[in-house]
Amino acid sequence: MSKSKKSSTLPPRWIIRTAWAVHRAIYRVSGGRRGLWLPGPNKFGTMRVTTVGRRTGEQRSVILGYLDDGPNLVTIAMNGWGEGEPAWWLNLLAHPEATVALVNGRREVSAAAAEGAERARLWALWREMGLDDFDGHAKRRSTETAVVVLSPRVSG
Repeated sequence: MSKSKKSSTLPPRWIIRTAWAVHRAIYRVSGGRRGLWLPGPNKFGTMRVTTVGRRTGEQRSVILGYLDDGPNLVTIAMNGWGEGEPAWWLNLLAHPEATVALVNGRREVSAAAAEGAERARLWALWREMGLDDFDGHAKRRSTETAVVVLSPRVSG
């Protein structure tokens, strides 16, 4: 008798959305002193990314997990592992320039989706974080989850 592999489970969507709201509230109420942290061994960091809304032209901010990759910051456009692209990623596709707030300061960045071998390498970095059934959650989506690279913006 073969063992059947346990399917990946996620908390209900309302729990995920509530956790995001609480995280944003902690950041806001603390004046940005709480809610962001640096990545470490087997731990992703968190950053606040401010984009330009693709329809409104207004600034929009979101707190995301990230990994360092040399001078770049790497995140994934997972939308809570639900269908569709997250609004922040759609905003970056329309306007790739953004500002990132980190524990240790701000950065001006340009966003792009990793492709090919670079995407595979960066996806593997995320998988190494030990997130519960990372690949299984990604398979819930009908489209490939974008790996987003935020590179330092060259002024000029």
